[in-house]
Amino acid sequence: MHFNQAIARLPAATCAAGQTTARLGAPDIAGTTRQFLAYVETLLQLGLKVTVLPAAADYPDAHFVEDTAVVMPELAVITHPGAPSRQGEVASIAPVLAGFRPLVHMSERGHMDGGDVLLVGKQFFVGQTARTDEQGIREFAAAVEPHGYQVTSIDVSAGLHLKSIVNYVGRNTLLLTEGYVNHPAFSGFNTIVIPEEESYAGNTLWINDTLITPQGYPYTLGEISKLGMPVVQLDTSEFKKMDGGLTCLSLRF
Repeated sequence: MHFNQAIARLPAATCAAGQTTARLGAPDIAGTTRQFLAYVETLLQLGLKVTVLPAAADYPDAHFVEDTAVVMPELAVITHPGAPSRQGEVASIAPVLAGFRPLVHMSERGHMDGGDVLLVGKQFFVGQTARTDEQGIREFAAAVEPHGYQVTSIDVSAGLHLKSIVNYVGRNTLLLTEGYVNHPAFSGFNTIVIPEEESYAGNTLWINDTLITPQGYPYTLGEISKLGMPVVQLDTSEFKKMDGGLTCLSLRF
């Protein structure tokens, strides 16, 4: 899939009040903003037009826009995020996406975060996590299956989201943590297995045949470099403090 557009949101000065399980200290807003702007610049260099939304002080996690929607060529599904503090974020995302795609809105009965949704070709893998439940997956499947997509649910026992531990990096290859290397849903893929100490690097982003990966993970860098694509390393240390990573920071389509 070739991406032409992205939507991102400036981090708010309140971002340290967001949800996190990490024990890495509070993010520095100046550093967070610098890292965000470097991320946006990378997307621009890869040929994407980036719509940057203003910061949303009332929603300290709102710069992790990926959780609010899932976008494909035929439509965009507006999610119902699993964390109650984040559910209001969709109100400002939906009007922006309506300029690009027909919208389907999930109900409030189920929950789903976009960070739990991995698309490879016409196959969706959706993580069942603390943020995404069975009802949410059923509603999502009902929205996308008429367009020829298949949906496979993956039970995620470790990591905030599916894409915290599994990502597609091109060349029929998944980058994943050790606990998922033998998962039957992934049997048709080549795999790069990340050691536990570099698990954060599993959140590597494949865009237009270039890989964007977190800075500071030498084993993962060496392995993905063997795929023969350009690799861009970005400092995401401030986002890591809030359980965020590269895929979280944009909606790409």
